[in-house]
Order: sequence, then C-alpha cells, then structure tokens
Amino acid sequence: MNDVTIRRALLSVSDKAGLVELGQALAARGVELVSTGGTAKALRDAGLTVMDISDLTGFPEMMDGRVKTLHPKVHGGLLAVRDNPEHAAAMAEHHIGAIDLAVVNLYPFVQTVMKGASRDEIIENIDIGG
Repeated sequence: MNDVTIRRALLSVSDKAGLVELGQALAARGVELVSTGGTAKALRDAGLTVMDISDLTGFPEMMDGRVKTLHPKVHGGLLAVRDNPEHAAAMAEHHIGAIDLAVVNLYPFVQTVMKGASRDEIIENIDIGG
C-alpha cells in the first residue's frame, strides 16, 4: 500500500468529541481544513483556520443544512483516482481540488428513535450526507 500525503481534509461531524484535537493535529501537519457549519464553528472557536465548504463549492449551505456537500467539487475531490490521467484532466478542467481525508460521523438516528422522538425529529436525524 502506498502512503498518501494528506494536504486537504474535509471534516463534517455530528458528534464533535475529539474534533478539536484532530483538527489541531492535522493543522500542525500543514493540512488544509475544509468544513461545514457547526463543525467549522467548533474548529474556529478553537483557533483553527477553516475553509467553509461553501467557499470550496461556490454554493451556500441551503435547506437548513440539508444540502452542503452534495457537489462535484466535493465528490470529485474525494473520488478521483489520482494516478488516472482522465480523472486528473477532469479535475483540472473543472477546477476540482483533491480532498485526501474525509472525517464524518452520522446523526444519532437510532438513539433518536429509541428515545421515542417525534416523527419530525426522527426525520431530522436521517443522515444522507447532504
């Protein structure tokens, strides 16, 4: 297996336990941090420099945060095969920067259901990775 140099990381988490420490460790290694709403706020509150996902995509987070990372500049940056010339050409043509690390966790859906939450609250805890 080849080592991967991590230059850019996307962080978008519901449970923020350990987030700041991870962000600090990545930043100390020169990794650019890209993040969404509450995750970006938590990292900034800890004094870290963070690029908002909306600055990466050119689109604002919308629909109460349901749509934020569903964008070719995110998925292309994550999924491109780096040593594939066609992928590299598509990234260059569409100004897609590589994302080397994704740090995510899901909303607490099961716990929300188990506590007897309302239908609306349960729906809000379905995480499709928007």
